[in-house]
Amino acid sequence: MAAHIGDFYARVESRRHAWPAGRDDLHWHLLHDAALVEEHLVAPYRELSHRPGLAPVPAPWIHTTVMHGGPVDQYTNAELTTIVDRVGEACAAIEPFDLIYDRPSVGTVAVECPARPGAPARRLWELTTAVDAGVTGGRFPKIPAGAYYPHVSLAYGVGGLERADRRAMKAWLSDHPGGPVVLRATHLSLVAQRHDRRHITWSPIAVVPLAQAATVTAAA
Repeated sequence: MAAHIGDFYARVESRRHAWPAGRDDLHWHLLHDAALVEEHLVAPYRELSHRPGLAPVPAPWIHTTVMHGGPVDQYTNAELTTIVDRVGEACAAIEPFDLIYDRPSVGTVAVECPARPGAPARRLWELTTAVDAGVTGGRFPKIPAGAYYPHVSLAYGVGGLERADRRAMKAWLSDHPGGPVVLRATHLSLVAQRHDRRHITWSPIAVVPLAQAATVTAAA
C-alpha cells in the first residue's frame, strides 16, 4: 500500500496545544524576499507541490517559523510592546546570517526544505521564547517545545478524499536536479497568524532588524 501525506491542519488542531482554524496566534518568523523565494524555492518544485491532496504555499507566505506563541487576543498591548522592545534590544547585537535551504524532503504532513546551520536560528528561537515567557509569566506553551530546526514548507497536506503519494513524490525528486539555496536572514518579523485548514496567512505586527540600532518598525 502506498504511503500518503497526511493532513497537516488536522494535526495542529488536534495536538495537545491546539491551533484552531481562524484564530490569530503570535508568531516570530524569518522572512526572505518573495521574488528570490519564488525563483529559487517555489518555481523549481511547482510540479512537486501542486498535487492533489496538497496545498502549495505561495512565495509571499513562505516562512521560517522561529516561535509560535499564544493567541494574540490573550496578550495585552503593554505585553506586546515589551516583547518587541526586548527582542529588538537583543537582536541589535546579533549579526545577520545566511541560511542554506536544502532540496525539499517529503514528510508525513508537508513538503519541507530544511535549513542550515541551525545554531543561529536556534539562538533566535531561544531568545524569543525566553522573552515571551518572561513577559507573560509563562502563560503560553513553548512551541516547538524542543529540538528546534529551521525550515520552510512548500506545501501542506490537507483534508479530502485525495492524498499525495509520498513514494511518487520522492521518485520525482530523484529525477530532478537542484541544489541548496542561500538566503540571508536580516530581520525578525512578528505577525498575527491564522489558517483556514488549507492556507496560512498573517497580519504583520512589527519588524525587528538584526545588528542595527535598537529600533523596531511597526508594520503598516
